[in-house]
Amino acid sequence: MTSKHREISIAEFFEKNKHILGYSNPSKALITCVREAVDNSLDACEEAGILPDILVKITRTGENVFRIVVEDNGPGIEKEHIPRVFGKLLYGSRFHAIKQSRGQQGIGISSAVLYAQITTGKPTTVISKTEGGTACRFEIMIDTKKNEPEIMSFEETEWFSPHGTRIELEIKGSYVKERKQSVYEYLKETSVVNPHARITFITPDGEIHEFRRITSEPPVPPVEIKPHPHGIEIGPLIAMLKTTKARELRGFLKNEFVRIGDRISEEIIQKSGLDSRADPRSLTREDAEKLLNAFRLTDLLPPPVDCLSPIGDRLIMKSLMEGYSPEFVYAVTRKPRVYSGHPFLVEAGIAYGGEIKEDKITLLRFANKIPLLYQQSGCALTQAVVSVNWKNYGLQQSKNELPVAPAVILVHVASTNVPYVSESKEAVSGIPEIIEEVRLALQECGRRLKEYVERKKTIQKRKKKEEELLKIIPLLARKISEVVEKDPVDHEKVIARIMGKVYITRSTDNGKAVIEICNFSSSRKRFRIYEMCEGGINGERIAKWDVEVEPKETVRIEYEFSGKHINVKPLVEGIENELIAGAEVVRFGSGAEGTESSA
Repeated sequence: MTSKHREISIAEFFEKNKHILGYSNPSKALITCVREAVDNSLDACEEAGILPDILVKITRTGENVFRIVVEDNGPGIEKEHIPRVFGKLLYGSRFHAIKQSRGQQGIGISSAVLYAQITTGKPTTVISKTEGGTACRFEIMIDTKKNEPEIMSFEETEWFSPHGTRIELEIKGSYVKERKQSVYEYLKETSVVNPHARITFITPDGEIHEFRRITSEPPVPPVEIKPHPHGIEIGPLIAMLKTTKARELRGFLKNEFVRIGDRISEEIIQKSGLDSRADPRSLTREDAEKLLNAFRLTDLLPPPVDCLSPIGDRLIMKSLMEGYSPEFVYAVTRKPRVYSGHPFLVEAGIAYGGEIKEDKITLLRFANKIPLLYQQSGCALTQAVVSVNWKNYGLQQSKNELPVAPAVILVHVASTNVPYVSESKEAVSGIPEIIEEVRLALQECGRRLKEYVERKKTIQKRKKKEEELLKIIPLLARKISEVVEKDPVDHEKVIARIMGKVYITRSTDNGKAVIEICNFSSSRKRFRIYEMCEGGINGERIAKWDVEVEPKETVRIEYEFSGKHINVKPLVEGIENELIAGAEVVRFGSGAEGTESSA
């Protein structure tokens, strides 16, 4: 029997178990290949501080056979590393680095090369070029018995790009459209959480979709940190003791771990009962267990958080506005927290109404800026969304279901060690600390949404009431003035008084103008008034006044002008449209020039 035993390489294992990596069906396999290549491109560009320009092109070459091309403007890969990056599983630069990144195991892009090889038997073509270097073109396959790259051909070639990488592979798959699980949806969601990237997608039908870059600021790259004592286990600790260059236990603790200085190292050593001058490499398994118990008994600061790279609430809101055109959007970035010694943070956003027409919530899940398209029901992020009582925030919700509303909810978890359910990175495990942070972020978004919805309802009621008054008051004012034989009453001013608005009117006489501002509301109002005349106001084409008016107070602004007024009504900035009558609300920003006064 023993003569039949032999070693199995990791490539050979995944060759027979490709479903583990996300290649379980044709449509999913196509998405996974694109995802692995795009994630690599984004990581490479961000590490080099380059704003990503990524081209994704899918061409149908036969029945259920597609050629995938992914090209980027990243820093490129050095010639000697190209074959192993694409042709050897578990070969990467990020596995031992404790910092946020999309890929860590070194499996992703090489698994796509392996899948292409399994399904079409064709090699993968890679072109890469570094700054100032020559472009190198490889055709690569994987020797699955040895888990080593096979270079089918190599040549130096001309390439228009100053630097970057292009991968071309041919696979068996299925291209689907207008579904949640599709290449288009993956790229759209990727653009939402990577607003610094420009992604161009050419479909098999020749359609071109461009996901625009909406910020020119690249994200701050995460910084690599050392292991935290509260996140270490016995096996890795023993390995660290065996390979450390420190000659004393005290030096080992200070040099190999984060958040351990002189005082903390002495406290840990004292609790462990070990000798501070002992050679770490001579410690036994029992000594390592004592050290591990001492870690758990010692209060330590959480790990530093510069190892994480959040999107930021401002950019999340900007991305949701760009992608979904809602009437309301809000986002929050929570403070970093720790689970099992691993730093993480949660970001959440909500977009409501506008061009979002679906009744059921659209949930966007992300981990380290990677869209999670599959296993929604089995993901902790979904469980956290469902666990929030959305009825408290004005949305309909059935038990154990997502809320019902024309809205998009975004949840992003960033961590040095995202607890995925499987190697295919499709769902997040139910870590209590992560679920609680997601709930808190969503509750804050819910509160802001409730404020908006209630305010919108109030405005709608006021508007309806105002429309009814507009039908009655003018007719009533005309009849009364006829009966009492007096000039007609200003019915707009009467309605503004009833509705509790600020009423603004302008009267002119022989080059002199008077603006009268009546505050019929119950609170002080501050805003700016603009006037524009062809001949000028006090020598300027545009005049502006900062106004502050108390409840029930009337303020007058007098000025001289020449020529005709350009604006029919006074222009107002800094107050909401529904609180003003008789003037036009504008948004000039800081660009309006002219004279400035106070009233």
